[in-house]
Amino acid sequence: MQEQKTNGPLKGLKIVEMAGIGPAPFCGMLLADLGAEVTVVERPAALRSLNTGDALNRGKRSICLDLKTELGMRAVTALINQADALIEGYRPGVMERLGLGPAVFEASNPKLVYGRVTGWGQNGPLAHAAGHDINYVALTGALSVASRAGQAPSLPATLLGDMAGGALFLALGLLSALLESQRSGRGQIIDAAMVDGVGCMSALIHSLRGTGMWPDAPQHNFFLHSSPFYDSFECADGRYVTLGAIEPQFYAELLQRLDLQDVDPQAQFDTRQWPALRARVAARIKAKPQSQWQTLLEGTDVCFAPVLSLEEAASHPHNLARGNFSRIDGKLQPSAAPRFSRSQLRPAQAGTKPGADTEAILRELGLAS
Repeated sequence: MQEQKTNGPLKGLKIVEMAGIGPAPFCGMLLADLGAEVTVVERPAALRSLNTGDALNRGKRSICLDLKTELGMRAVTALINQADALIEGYRPGVMERLGLGPAVFEASNPKLVYGRVTGWGQNGPLAHAAGHDINYVALTGALSVASRAGQAPSLPATLLGDMAGGALFLALGLLSALLESQRSGRGQIIDAAMVDGVGCMSALIHSLRGTGMWPDAPQHNFFLHSSPFYDSFECADGRYVTLGAIEPQFYAELLQRLDLQDVDPQAQFDTRQWPALRARVAARIKAKPQSQWQTLLEGTDVCFAPVLSLEEAASHPHNLARGNFSRIDGKLQPSAAPRFSRSQLRPAQAGTKPGADTEAILRELGLAS
């Protein structure tokens, strides 16, 4: 792979990522975007379960090793001994069975930060059970607040459990431990469980619920799709738009722009009036296509956005202005985030192919044949 120079804030940091799916490679991508040198240890093609694709491998190097061979074990051990941190997303005990558990490196690389991301965590009754994003979110209680009355709960695939609750909390844990290791001279193990991360992210809901400001009954909670001012509404063309006019001044502007001046804005949270008013708002929105509502409401203080497809989102003027997406080899990729005032992040690029840097890395390790 052609290395793209970066002066990102993590420049000089060496990360070893054990190839996997979901949160582990996404965490590696985030760190690579920020300038870290991330090396992915891939298995031979016959043993791979799923290629994570170009975007998640961008900015990384890739070495393919058979860990059942002496050369493979010597190479991966040498890589980890040179690393600042390791990322792995296997079930508990897998790395130990491979002979690569954290205890192996306590003497040879005492500052190593060993990052582990799983759904259920490294311990607990479910630690060794299979699961996926939807299961972890369900167990935290968060899935229960993603439903409409009379309908099954639903949520966007992979975003809440895998990426937010797993990868982002792993990245936070890794960087926190790396910062601490500069003072202590010692590494430590990060146990990033998706069920823990999603549970932590529900802190605001629990806080509101504890003060009586989060009713469990959907008909009294505007977040739960029952109000006339916070939800998705269908347009004349079958497309959807979103309204989020929670604050009184935004709600008043929404009523004005929807030509509902006869509605008392002071009665916004009188839930007895919600069903009838919601029907009126829905009828207003249903009268025009999505594009007309964009013309009328986008950029105003009614808290509005159209529901766009992934392809459409890349072409929206706001996303274009911020450079939020790139098209690499004809395929869309999201751009690196967040932005820094001085540090330059890696641009979107085609990701390395599995094993593309094997020979070069083996030479660097003094193990080339």
